[in-house]
Amino acid sequence: MAGITLTDIRLVLNRTTILDSLSLAIPPSGITALVGPNGAGKSATLRVIDGLLVPTGGSLRVPGAARRAFVFQKPALIRASAAANVALGLVPLSLSRAERRERTRAALARVGLAHRAGDPATRFSGGEQQRLALARAWAARPDLLLLDEPTANLDPSATELVEALIAEMAAEGTKVVLVSHNLAQVARLAADVIVLARGRAVEHGPTRTTLLSPRTPEARAYFDGELPWTSLAAAS
Repeated sequence: MAGITLTDIRLVLNRTTILDSLSLAIPPSGITALVGPNGAGKSATLRVIDGLLVPTGGSLRVPGAARRAFVFQKPALIRASAAANVALGLVPLSLSRAERRERTRAALARVGLAHRAGDPATRFSGGEQQRLALARAWAARPDLLLLDEPTANLDPSATELVEALIAEMAAEGTKVVLVSHNLAQVARLAADVIVLARGRAVEHGPTRTTLLSPRTPEARAYFDGELPWTSLAAAS
């Protein structure tokens, strides 16, 4: 997949500027993390990339043939079984019934929910619903995976499982763009980090360099307020 380019993207909603001349060049492979304070425009950027929000101005280039999957912080699930939710994501792929069944089975097993295949998704906990949404994305084998705080509601063991799945998808060739406030998670997963502030990209670089030696005052202020960096510096 080719890279994603945003040029002077402006997004105004209800007379509020959400993105302000945002320009980004997102590499075509690996995991890219979007970080920054609340209100910086991270989730809006994901939605613009996916076409869920139409910019007020600027230009966006996303490979047109790329299959995309979006996992929201609050999963979008239908009132049906876990298996039906996973299978729904496979409908556009024109797979045989047998292949849909096998991909659904494998995806639920991959996120530790095989034993809940027939249970209504509405009965799942928040963490289980997030794992189910990731299973649906994994089953579709997307070229581009957009993740908005994918482990915000998960306990440590579920977070570890989800992070392993995200890393596996990236290693298999899926481009991942991840929004996360968990900077330790960003350090574990991402190859590069984009720092947003007030709707603009203020810094972009390799993960470790950007987290530990930020160049801009906006990035330094954000990182200083989010994590005691002695723990991150020791883990590499």
